[in-house]
Amino acid sequence: MYSHILVAVSFDGDRDVDQTFHIAERLLAKAGKITLLHVMEEVPGYALSYMPEGFRKQTKEAIASEMDTLAAKLKGAQGVVVQGHSGRTILDWASKNEVDCIVVASHRPGMQDYVLGSTAAQVVRHAQCSVHVVR
Repeated sequence: MYSHILVAVSFDGDRDVDQTFHIAERLLAKAGKITLLHVMEEVPGYALSYMPEGFRKQTKEAIASEMDTLAAKLKGAQGVVVQGHSGRTILDWASKNEVDCIVVASHRPGMQDYVLGSTAAQVVRHAQCSVHVVR
């Protein structure tokens, strides 16, 4: 059983969020905690001029609200929204916050991904803790 589980949350349609929550709950120690983490990818500089003013702030607030709704489904869970590159940011956050298990969903890969999606593959290869991949 794990004392601090990080569930990487992606809002892509092909991710099974409920399944990742179920697995996290089953793996959690009695006094453990679950953190739901969503990483907002950086918008390329050339695209920023096409975005309405306040776009980033409004988007982050909307995602934070959705994360709070999702966290309410799990006892004692909290939602966190950060910005960065998904794979690297998940790894850094887990390392800095003493996570002992990461649960991440992976899409059904194409030939370009071989076995796992790129974010899941990076997390599996470089995590300093256990990783459970959900398909």
